[in-house]
Amino acid sequence: MKKNKVPVRFTGQHFTVDSGLIKDSIRLAEIQKNDLVLDIGAGKGFLTVHLVRHSENVIAIENDPRLVAKLRSKFALNKNLTIIESDFRTFSIPQRRFKVVSNIPYGITSHILRSLMFHNVEFFVKGSLVMQLQSAQKLFQRNIFNPYVVFYHTFFDLRLVYTVPPDSFMPPPTVQSALVKISKKQSPRISIGMKEKYFDFLCFILKFPDLPVRTALKKIFRKRQIRELSERYGLNPDEAVTHLSSEQFSNCFIEMLKVAPGQIPS
Repeated sequence: MKKNKVPVRFTGQHFTVDSGLIKDSIRLAEIQKNDLVLDIGAGKGFLTVHLVRHSENVIAIENDPRLVAKLRSKFALNKNLTIIESDFRTFSIPQRRFKVVSNIPYGITSHILRSLMFHNVEFFVKGSLVMQLQSAQKLFQRNIFNPYVVFYHTFFDLRLVYTVPPDSFMPPPTVQSALVKISKKQSPRISIGMKEKYFDFLCFILKFPDLPVRTALKKIFRKRQIRELSERYGLNPDEAVTHLSSEQFSNCFIEMLKVAPGQIPS
C-alpha cells in the first residue's frame, strides 16, 4: 500500500472509481460551461477529470499535500481548474452562484452540508453529493430533531437518488453510501434575508422535541391562533413538534412574523 500510495481506510479517503456513479453525479448537477463547480475532497481527481470537461471554472479542494501535488501534476495544462490545498472547514467559498459535484469526506459531512445549505444558501444553487448512507438517511427522516435539516428542506429540494455499494470506491469503505441530489427551490416562502431569524425560530421550537405542537406554539401564539394555524396548515396540535414538516414550520414562522414580529422567546 505504501508503494502504490493507496489511501488507507482510517483516513476516510475512498476514491470514486465507478464511472456510472460519476456520470450520474455530473448529469444530476446539470453543469453548464459557465458554472462555477466545486469538487470537495478531490483526491486523485477521478471525478475532477470529468468536471473540467463540462465547466470552464472548477475548483478542486484537497487537504492532503501529497494528493494536491498529484493533482497539480495531473492537471498542469488545465487552465479551467483551480486546485486549493485546504481543509474545507477553513475554505472560503467564492460569494457567487456555484454548484457542487463531490464525493465528500464523510468525516466532515455535517460541516459541509451546513456550509452549502445554510452559510452559503444565497449562492449554492445545485449539487450532487456522494455521502455515507446513514448521513443521507438523516436528511429524510419522518421525525426531524435537527433544525438544520428543517432549514435545508425549506430552501432546497433534496432527493436520495440511490444507494452506492462499497465496491464503487477505492479502497471500499466499510459502510454503504448514497448519491444525493440537491436543488435550490425557485420560490421559497421565506426570504433568504430572514435565514438567521428563521433558524432561531426552528431552534426555539425544537428545543424540547417531545413537546406537543400545541405546547410549543403557545409560547408564541394565543390558543385561538393555534387553532386557526392547525386548521389552515394541517397541524396536529397533539403530535410532537418533530412531526411537523418543513412546510408547516415555515408557515408557522410566517404567521409569527404577522402576529408576533418581536424577538423569539428564549
